[in-house]
Amino acid sequence: MTTPKIDPPESAGAASAGLPDAPEIADEALREAGIDPDRLSISYLGEPAAAAVAPARAIPLPWAARLGTGFVLWILLYVLKQTGFEIAVWAQAALALFIGLVILQGACGALVTASERLAARLEWDHYVAGTVAEILSTLPELVVIGFLIPVSPLTAFVIALVTIYNNALVFSIYSYFLPKDQYGRYLMPRPITGAGTQLLVAGAAIGLILGLVMMAMSFSEHPKKSFAPADLISLGVLMLTIFCVYLYKLLREYAKEEVLVSDALELTQAQMEERRALVYTRVHESSWTLIAGYLLVGILGAMLGGEQVATFASIAIRDLQLNELVAALVLAGFAGMSEYVILWQSHRKGEHGIALANSFGGITQVMFMVLPFTLIAIGSYQALINPNHPELPLPFSFNNMLLLMCLFPMFFVLIELLEEDHTLGLLDTTIMVTIFLLLIVLLLSYGATT
Repeated sequence: MTTPKIDPPESAGAASAGLPDAPEIADEALREAGIDPDRLSISYLGEPAAAAVAPARAIPLPWAARLGTGFVLWILLYVLKQTGFEIAVWAQAALALFIGLVILQGACGALVTASERLAARLEWDHYVAGTVAEILSTLPELVVIGFLIPVSPLTAFVIALVTIYNNALVFSIYSYFLPKDQYGRYLMPRPITGAGTQLLVAGAAIGLILGLVMMAMSFSEHPKKSFAPADLISLGVLMLTIFCVYLYKLLREYAKEEVLVSDALELTQAQMEERRALVYTRVHESSWTLIAGYLLVGILGAMLGGEQVATFASIAIRDLQLNELVAALVLAGFAGMSEYVILWQSHRKGEHGIALANSFGGITQVMFMVLPFTLIAIGSYQALINPNHPELPLPFSFNNMLLLMCLFPMFFVLIELLEEDHTLGLLDTTIMVTIFLLLIVLLLSYGATT
């Protein structure tokens, strides 16, 4: 089978193995091989389709402008402090939070751009490129948590957990707005219906087991009433192991699927390379030096932004006497703003599969990468740096038990609602919102102490 030169399609995904001008019989050939062509969408990396018409820019302006603005504001604030200019405590907290979030969003853009252009240089498959980009995009969150732990380990722990609930809520609400067929369904990407659902099962089980064990120990005569460093580190390592196996499963199955598609359509080597090249039609070719520069700028932004967010937490908790739980809820709410912006932009471009994968990845990655990192970091800090921190060891408190145990109903509902490609409707979304609000009300009403 031969095909002429392929122009990149306007839609985010195309049937016929991602080849927009493939003959109609290609779909039938794929189905006979046991492959659903409607699930073979191509994830286009880089700038939006509208921007792809013009020559690609070496430096994407949106995130670069945000990052530059954040750096300028950081410098101005630093100069004001050095000159002895007095700023009200509440204003310091607000400025630190605002500047930190602006810089973190820009840093996230720099890291994602670096991963995309690195993938283009190395000619990775789109799924590998997307996975690396999602992992790098969480680096600012990890840096923020690293800065927060010396200030308030409890706040860092709660932020990681609450972010899981926030992202689950966002996924539920977004799923409601997806285009549906006559049966009220939207074909979910395979990573969600397959390995992703397995991760939800694991997360639900881990949360329930930990919550029940903590409850049993707290309400009995058992001497253990808090997490020891070895507990946190061991738990974190086990969860990271699950995440690594999850990534291996995804990438291995994707590679197998690519081989099956090639065999079913009898693609030549040139056509396989062209299919892969479609992923990077919007990505600007960059030198190794420029890619390294993006990484360094992203890491620097993550460091400065994380330091500013930690400053906000320090001022809010120590000077403004804001409860650790309330501070964590505020930070968790703002921390995911950049991800939500990316989701909205992808949806607006019609790239529903990409938006859905990003929103679902916000659940799985926080649960099995950000949370384990937080546990390991807190355990290491307690064991090696400051075992006498007033918030350590982390107690088996009402807040911690509730946050862990409620992962089970949240994930259980998601698993049930995702069965057989069922897309959340009005009732389903209302159920998820109600569960989330119930958790927040319980925490604020009975968990927060002043």
